[in-house]
Amino acid sequence: MEFQTIPIMRIFDEDKAKEFYLGFLGMELDWEHRFEDGYPIYIQVSLGDFVLHLSEHSGDCAPGSKVFVNVSHIDQLFAQVTAKPYKYNKPSIEEAAWGARCFTVTDPFSNRILFNESTDT
Repeated sequence: MEFQTIPIMRIFDEDKAKEFYLGFLGMELDWEHRFEDGYPIYIQVSLGDFVLHLSEHSGDCAPGSKVFVNVSHIDQLFAQVTAKPYKYNKPSIEEAAWGARCFTVTDPFSNRILFNESTDT
């Protein structure tokens, strides 16, 4: 039995969402759906096995969510993310209270993604 969890993040502006998730985080646009012009958009983005759904639909989720993502090679990911000119986020790697190394980014809609690398590997 296999499972995959795909968090849904609430967005309010398609262009700002794409600037953050595709531009800053370097994720790929897998697909997007809109029932018709003038309706909210629903998008899937991914970076390897990390998949998110981004939704302008008000009933899907609440803004200000936080997603905890376990990663390997956090230094490599951090270097890729911070090499891009994005003036709204300046993350730093921290030593977490639980003994891991992590950094957090916040999207334009107050959703946070905490990238975590365990030191128990």
